[in-house]
Amino acid sequence: METELRLIGDQSQENAGTSDDHVTSIMEADRQWLKSVEKKTKLLPKLLNNSAGKSSCCIFRVPHSLVEINKKAYHPHIVSIGPYHHGKVHLKMIEEHKWRFLGGVLARTQQHGIGINDFFKAIAPIEEKIRDRYSETIECSRQEFLEMMVLDGCFIIELFCIVGGIVQGDIDDPIFKMTRMIFFIMRDLLKLENQIPFFVLETLFETSILSSRKQNVSSLTVLALKFFDHAVQRPPEVLRRYKDIRGGHLLDLFRSTIIPSSQEVHRKISPFLQLIQPANKLHQAGIKFKPRETDSFLDIEFSNGVLEIPLLTVDDFTTSVILNCVAFEQCYAHCSNHITSYVTFMGCLINAPSDAGFLCEYKIVENYFGADEEIASFFNNVGKDVTFDIQRSYLSKVFEDVNEHYSNNWHVRWAEFKHAYFDTPWSFISALAAFVLLVLTMIQAFFAFYGYFRPPKQ
Repeated sequence: METELRLIGDQSQENAGTSDDHVTSIMEADRQWLKSVEKKTKLLPKLLNNSAGKSSCCIFRVPHSLVEINKKAYHPHIVSIGPYHHGKVHLKMIEEHKWRFLGGVLARTQQHGIGINDFFKAIAPIEEKIRDRYSETIECSRQEFLEMMVLDGCFIIELFCIVGGIVQGDIDDPIFKMTRMIFFIMRDLLKLENQIPFFVLETLFETSILSSRKQNVSSLTVLALKFFDHAVQRPPEVLRRYKDIRGGHLLDLFRSTIIPSSQEVHRKISPFLQLIQPANKLHQAGIKFKPRETDSFLDIEFSNGVLEIPLLTVDDFTTSVILNCVAFEQCYAHCSNHITSYVTFMGCLINAPSDAGFLCEYKIVENYFGADEEIASFFNNVGKDVTFDIQRSYLSKVFEDVNEHYSNNWHVRWAEFKHAYFDTPWSFISALAAFVLLVLTMIQAFFAFYGYFRPPKQ
């Protein structure tokens, strides 16, 4: 490198006829430039830090390619949780109410000798552990970061306790009085960029109930699931089954409760596995569609030509959760691809608005989203720029069996015959009339030939 610098200096001296002092200044400038380059190689990435690939890191920025397709799906609309959207102007309203909720928590705990300092003491030792859960380097001071964790965490806990009936809330509280407000908050709490680690919530929850351990207090997981069940109503068995699970954050926790335990990835499948045809084409090929009674809308089965799919209620909340779960699966390499598999499967079935209408007619999709075109658009967009490995899909066997049935010529021909002649009452009547006419014609021909070859005796 020194030789190169001398050559640069010598060349400059020959071409411009400059003095030795000028050559020295050029060499010094090059040295400073090289030092700055070398310094850059030692800088640690901030927008995607080195810990982002670890299993412990579970809170990510949604990739820009996904945000461009669904711009409003990933950013909070009413409340910010954690550092990624902290301080944004349009989220200021609920930010003010967070302090009121924290005051409500302290009003109860201070009666038992637990003050604000105890909450900070509980969080301070795990600050680095919390920061490592984020894929980006959080550029804020220690005090600001701890304050954010305590304020946001206690706000969430107070919400859960009021909705869960553990704490008596103000009947005129605008957060609960304005019906849509609480549903907007529920939706924001399940956005990937709007999370704090679940163990932070557990630590604050344990601190807040430290003086009431003898009371029968529900676990934080149960309170969280009860809270979100106001938006997605599920049978009580679901709550009992998942009462002891934990997650990296609230979105991960909720996602875990919609993954059916019976569905596992099938390993022995065809290496030439392909996606399936749209719903209307499958129906014309003889495949029957039937709503499936189960706790999870992911629990799909195919057997004996019948495709059983659980009812999916399509509304703003459900679509938001699905999109953020897909984003989580795309960013977090240490989880399954259940939601991605599901939306890919449904995207295959719903290729056009007519397919969406067909599934609505068969009670497989319940549309609160708008016209059939909007459902088709949603499922067509949710799979764009998404990496999907069909071999690792829990639905790989369903893909394989449906394709095998669809490619069976006997099934297809028989289905086409039924569709052509028995699909509607009028086509059935026409087919029946043609059949009767054919039978009568055959009878007439029989008697004509019979009379010719066996004429009656005179």
